[in-house]
Amino acid sequence: MNAMLVVIVGIAILVVGYIFYGGWLAKQWGVDDTKVTPAHELEDGMDYVPAKAPVLMGHHFSSIAGAGPINGPIQAAVFGWVPVVLWVLIGGIFFGAVHDYGALFASIRHKGQSLGEVVAVNIGERAKKLFLVFSYLTLVLVVAAFASIVAGTFEAKYTEAGAVDMAASATNASVAMISILFILMAIIFGVLVYRRGAPLSVATVAGVVGILVCLVIGLNFHPIYLSNTAWMWIIAVYILIASVAPVWILLQPRDYLSSFLLYGMMIIAAVGVIGAGLTGADAAHMDMPAFTAWKDPITTLGTMFPALFVTIACGAISGFHSLVGSGTTAKQLDHEKDAKPIAYGGMLIECALALISLAAVSFIWQEYVAGDIRVPTQVFATGISRMVASIPGLEATQTTVASLLVLTVSAFCLTSLDTATRLARYMFQEFWLKPGETYKDVTGVKATLCNPFVATAITVVLGVGLGMTGYGKIWPLFGAANQLLAALALLTVCAWLGNIGRNNKMFYFPMGFMLIVTLTSLFQTVTSRIGQITSDNPEVLAKVDWGTYAQAILGALLFILAIVLAVEGCMTIFGKGKKKA
Repeated sequence: MNAMLVVIVGIAILVVGYIFYGGWLAKQWGVDDTKVTPAHELEDGMDYVPAKAPVLMGHHFSSIAGAGPINGPIQAAVFGWVPVVLWVLIGGIFFGAVHDYGALFASIRHKGQSLGEVVAVNIGERAKKLFLVFSYLTLVLVVAAFASIVAGTFEAKYTEAGAVDMAASATNASVAMISILFILMAIIFGVLVYRRGAPLSVATVAGVVGILVCLVIGLNFHPIYLSNTAWMWIIAVYILIASVAPVWILLQPRDYLSSFLLYGMMIIAAVGVIGAGLTGADAAHMDMPAFTAWKDPITTLGTMFPALFVTIACGAISGFHSLVGSGTTAKQLDHEKDAKPIAYGGMLIECALALISLAAVSFIWQEYVAGDIRVPTQVFATGISRMVASIPGLEATQTTVASLLVLTVSAFCLTSLDTATRLARYMFQEFWLKPGETYKDVTGVKATLCNPFVATAITVVLGVGLGMTGYGKIWPLFGAANQLLAALALLTVCAWLGNIGRNNKMFYFPMGFMLIVTLTSLFQTVTSRIGQITSDNPEVLAKVDWGTYAQAILGALLFILAIVLAVEGCMTIFGKGKKKA
């Protein structure tokens, strides 16, 4: 199969899905552009700040993307390219994009508050508490993981004598320098656009030029060489400040400008795929089998069901997206009509990136199978750069293109990090509030806990602390937890639409399927860990540590949580316990 045809036909299908299915959903749900959005109604200059559609698309896309649509499809490629393509297209159009669009729309109809508030109003207060606890713990794990990943991409490498290895540390130092310059440039951009009234078009051109300048400076001047621990402390301070700063001064402009890096990466990748296909290069043909086996024959993912649907998260459906849409994006949406291109369209762009990622791993399939190149970011960079280099006249660009692709993916980890921290702050605050309340309405201990600085500080301490002490021990649970969050988000939006008398049947199959997927995955994890703990094999017992117990206990708790919320949600949706709109 020619990779160019797979990508082009796949993108064409996604466009058709956006136009027809996305348009149909807007009509079914009653999207009304005459309604005032929370960004205007509750504008406070900090969290609720109206943003122009292109700017908000930049924030939303940067926050939900990161490395997710690259990692998932590459890891799931062990099952063959056909299962991956089918799930990316079907999952993206009928599951993920519906999930993202629905979560954002439900939030803007609930004053821009998170899905926890939607759960409280439409299912019940107990369900809200459970949902918020689960979401908050998931976000703390995300903060831990991304803080550790970012510090790892910034840290200096040392020689055996304890001195900084300048040559080995150059790439990391460049990434750190470019990230710092990005932050400074974003602040300037925010002040010019939101406080000085600079036209967005002019500021955008200047910003794109600034991105190129940052890249040139960072690649050639990177004097900061710090240890992993030092970077973890710096990152902690940064996200503490960034997560309580007004969105217009950093979040909106930085994510908007960063999105151009991601768009640029996708353009380079598309040039590589199409160019290799048109020139007839060997790389143009998918070297991987259409289907390998029901059980992963290469790595340790397990069986196709449920592994395929848990592994390809951001490339088809991801619960984290519902937290972004209902957490930050809903508070900045200028018009209701913007929700479709930002949420539904943003998800489908990720699907396109997932298809490109699949093409990338197919180009180096033999090396991937052999284990020579297995880290997803390296797989993506190597595959795409080889495609570009196969185009006549671009043979000498492979090293440069590969470096830029790795740099771009690494830069997005920082974007997702402070967005996740801000989202966790919202969740923590809403846990203590009654429906309709804000942190400004409460007194006493609740007022202290709901204070933005206190809520953020607690989140940063927990997240960065876990990042320093071994989040990897429980990270294997994240895939199932993230997809469980997607199932619960679908359930929540479905309940709300039913309560207000709108068509919600398009949610029935996706939410049921994702619940089955995640419950199956969690059951497998729990039984596997219990098997390890109770084994009489000394070699197996030697590998048991606190992480094994944590995965067994947390996995069981998540399983029970899913059952409880599913029962309460279904009682609301299908009659018994149904609430009035």
